[in-house]
Amino acid sequence: MDQSKILIIGANGQLGSELQSKYPKAKAVDKNELDITDAKQLSEFDWSDVEIIINAAAYTNVDEAETSEGRKLAWLINASSAGLLAKIADKNDITIVHVSTEYVFDGQEKEHAEDEALSPLGVYAQSKAAGDVAIATAGKHYILRTSWLIGNGPNFVKTMMGLAEKNISPKVVSDQVGRLTFTSTVVQAIDHLLSRKEAYGIYNVSNDGPPASWAEVTRTIFEVLDRKDLVVNDITTEEYFVSKKDAAPRPLNSAFDLSKIKSTGFNPPSWQDDLVKYIEKERKK
Repeated sequence: MDQSKILIIGANGQLGSELQSKYPKAKAVDKNELDITDAKQLSEFDWSDVEIIINAAAYTNVDEAETSEGRKLAWLINASSAGLLAKIADKNDITIVHVSTEYVFDGQEKEHAEDEALSPLGVYAQSKAAGDVAIATAGKHYILRTSWLIGNGPNFVKTMMGLAEKNISPKVVSDQVGRLTFTSTVVQAIDHLLSRKEAYGIYNVSNDGPPASWAEVTRTIFEVLDRKDLVVNDITTEEYFVSKKDAAPRPLNSAFDLSKIKSTGFNPPSWQDDLVKYIEKERKK
């Protein structure tokens, strides 16, 4: 696989920066270099030397997507732009890798398989589901669905580490269950599928290990930090959002069935193991 023929879109985000570390010779663009919402810019871009597009761009502000302005942006970036990229990929015989989310499901199943019917709850979720449908029209496509992403940018683990530094015992949701997905795991999965030229289609990708609630994840974070003095107070999603009437609905079950990606020979590390490594790395900064 020739790195120089890879185009990373959304290069400055959590996942994009991890992809740049993996593929330092790849072309890397963010919205300042290539606005994927602009059909004219996309049509005028030189695609002649691109064999693989990795689309890590997304509108991810779940609650803001419920507002009038956010709704437009979510659909423009997550759905319409995905459709434009799918057409570009097909026209130029390019393989497209697109990163999606467990939010395309309503969270009623304990574990989500790739072939589960789409059932998105909120605007963000609906726009991502539409993006999946659009990308799937490209002949050469990989859709990687992820959950609870943790990387270089702001994220749940960093937030809880910050609370620990301030000696705060937080209230944390205990009825949303899933697995953390570290950006390193997603990038490894992408590289695995591309390098081995696995069958095109949808793949669930998260870290492995037993599904846990956000509250349980927080307890694990505090254990790693050796902060046994801090108490995690369980609350329900409904209680957490009682004063936030405009909050987007969340799927209560976010865990994936990982058997398909495992069948290709890729075995994701446990979220607990990667969490320890992540915290150790963050503490050295």
